Amino acid sequence: MTSVITGDIINSRKQKEPEVWMTTLKKVLSSLSAETKYWEIYRGDSFQIEIRDYHASFMAAIYIKAAIKMIKGLDVRLAIGIGNKTYEGNDVTESNGEAFVFSGEIMETLKKEKQNLRIKTNNNEINKELNLYFRFALITMDSWSVNSAEIVKLSIENPKALQSELGKLIGINQNAISNRQKRAHLEEILELDHMYRHKMNSL
Repeated sequence: MTSVITGDIINSRKQKEPEVWMTTLKKVLSSLSAETKYWEIYRGDSFQIEIRDYHASFMAAIYIKAAIKMIKGLDVRLAIGIGNKTYEGNDVTESNGEAFVFSGEIMETLKKEKQNLRIKTNNNEINKELNLYFRFALITMDSWSVNSAEIVKLSIENPKALQSELGKLIGINQNAISNRQKRAHLEEILELDHMYRHKMNSL
């Protein structure tokens, strides 16, 4: 079992300096997988990454979204596929299996359904339930400000850090960190991640 996230950057062509988001995307993907054979950027603003610990695939998607939304005017569509891997190529776009097929299928429907995050596994009940939760979560996540996205990214990078410690990293006080986390609904997103990991255990 593995997981594959396929994505594309929303409004990338409106960005006057594409190297800004490209540099950010490369940093995020390389932090999720140090081995470049597990991720690739193609067609300019599309990408794919294999997250071998499929329990962590939702949080990986949130991390990517937060990083991209730190750049004003940008967002990202993300399709998570969970399943087996039947062939490993020299890079992620050459590999194959359920996870790769599912991720690609979902990516094709995202624009039509106007939803920026979906999942597909071989369990239709889990798909239906998680995609409903994602729709609710996206009400908040699609509206993240640059500051909200920054605090989500920083919190994921430093999961054990106190609010005061996070504040020192970006030069604001503990109360400001707390307020930003609340506005981003970080606590609820972390609860969703906990439930997501539990659902993955039943696949």
